[in-house]
Amino acid sequence: MNPILNTAFKAARKAGQMMIRAGGSLDTVKVDSKAFNDFVSSVDRESEMILVEALKEAYPHHKITCEESGSHGKADAEYEWIIDPLDGTTNFLHGHPQYAISMALLHKGVLQEALVYAPERNDLYMASRGKGALLNDRRIRVSNRIELNRCLIGTGFPVVDQSMMDKYLAILKDFLAKTAGARREGAASLDLCALATGRLDGFFEFNLKPWDIAAGALIVQEAGGIVTDMRGNEGWLESGDVVAGNPKVLAQMLQVIAAHNK
Repeated sequence: MNPILNTAFKAARKAGQMMIRAGGSLDTVKVDSKAFNDFVSSVDRESEMILVEALKEAYPHHKITCEESGSHGKADAEYEWIIDPLDGTTNFLHGHPQYAISMALLHKGVLQEALVYAPERNDLYMASRGKGALLNDRRIRVSNRIELNRCLIGTGFPVVDQSMMDKYLAILKDFLAKTAGARREGAASLDLCALATGRLDGFFEFNLKPWDIAAGALIVQEAGGIVTDMRGNEGWLESGDVVAGNPKVLAQMLQVIAAHNK
């Protein structure tokens, strides 16, 4: 583990331990609603505080962009952290263990380091650009399946902004008819990590935020996968519309989606 990821992991582990404790008494966790189906809890905010304080101390010249508190540091900093302090808040608040801390570091706008930590399972996913991806110190690779009808696809429902719901459901219907099935588990960072390990063969979702996908996307790329927008182009980090998979599966997924992009 390089020094940057080591610093990030120490902070994530501390935040994760706090989450585990809070999960033992969920009835005491304060919850606010940012928008329809978009919740933030006192645990999100405490986790973010732990992560931001650790990164500020270690890297005072880095910019930090967070889901809850926005940006910290100089706007024109060469290095920028993108952080989701609790990806899968709704899962966490219902006692569902599918949630994680997601941390990514960009240099001049290019993803360089990624960490996704799932406290309940004590699973640590990491990647450094050009050096591969790991799960708990074991190298991981995307699946080698090439036939779409044998593939398991991950996805996320557009429950906050439902303007894309009809298009999404039409695409999902097509995938259900042409694959081995679809799964929706409620934390995009962990969906992308599942793709990186081969437990999923592809993933698609609309209208995600940078902190939902930055770390997981680099982990997928370093595990041999490809990440694009819905038309097979770059710009997915800005648009939030994401398709990912191994090269063979991704091409077939984009063909399915293309029929709905007219």
